[in-house]
Amino acid sequence: MRDAKNAAKSSYASNAHEQRMWREVTTPEGAVIRLRLADASERAVALLIDAAIMLATLIIGFLLIVFGLAQGTGSDWYVVSTIVFTFFFFLLRGFYFTIFEMGRRAATPGKRIMRLRVVARDGRQLTANAIFARNVMRELEVFLPFSYLFFGGRDEPLSALTTLVVLVWLGVFVFMPIFNRDKLRAGDIVAGTWVIRNPKLELAKDISSNVSAQTATEFQFTTAQLTAYGEHELQVLEDVLRTATESVEAAVAERIRNRIGWEKGPAEQDREFLDAFYKALRQTLETRMLFGQRKKDKFDDGSNTPLSET
Repeated sequence: MRDAKNAAKSSYASNAHEQRMWREVTTPEGAVIRLRLADASERAVALLIDAAIMLATLIIGFLLIVFGLAQGTGSDWYVVSTIVFTFFFFLLRGFYFTIFEMGRRAATPGKRIMRLRVVARDGRQLTANAIFARNVMRELEVFLPFSYLFFGGRDEPLSALTTLVVLVWLGVFVFMPIFNRDKLRAGDIVAGTWVIRNPKLELAKDISSNVSAQTATEFQFTTAQLTAYGEHELQVLEDVLRTATESVEAAVAERIRNRIGWEKGPAEQDREFLDAFYKALRQTLETRMLFGQRKKDKFDDGSNTPLSET
């Protein structure tokens, strides 16, 4: 009996926690999307994976620099190798997170492994300024206190008071996501971002494969209609197809029809229309990418957006 009660309490606590982790966001397109926030433990594991990747990259870079400058001798060789390694370490530490989070997946390798990604809390497209801000704050939250803790006492040992202050500083920022309801670190608060749990990758395949050949034939979109939206709207539509209710699907379908000038047929189903438009839009955007062009959102004409800017 006691085991049954404990199991029931555990199940209730688990369900209550799961409910607390969901948020609703209204996008500029009027779609209400339900997002599942990442647990602090998931974010911690993702950070450890990224740290391991950065460490491995740093070691490989160090070895390449050493072997590349192996013919040098004396103080000049030491100075040059130190400068090159310091510059490499600066680039890795400063831009690893920023470059990956500015990509289409908005996630570092660690986040991708843990099925997490960064999104804007207001439902809009994630901007470069927000990504830069959240990662500059990471320098203040983690890298700076760690650097001071391990390298600040090279000339003389750090005092007990200084060490305590640095540890408290580090602890406040590291454990901040645990003590706020939205699991935000300081960088998320400054940048207006969330880290959410991504649905499993198989869902993206299912979304595209749900469109039958007959449905695809019924919905023939023109080039102008398929260039009305970009990657941001594709991601929003993907979230709608995964999580939205029928009423939200109907509202989103109506907005898309109005924008692209599509007249709804008498027997046309909103879900089938959205499925077909999603698949056609995705194929169009992927084809443009093959030619080195990206359309980030509906405001981007896509004509001068090379892949290198992602």
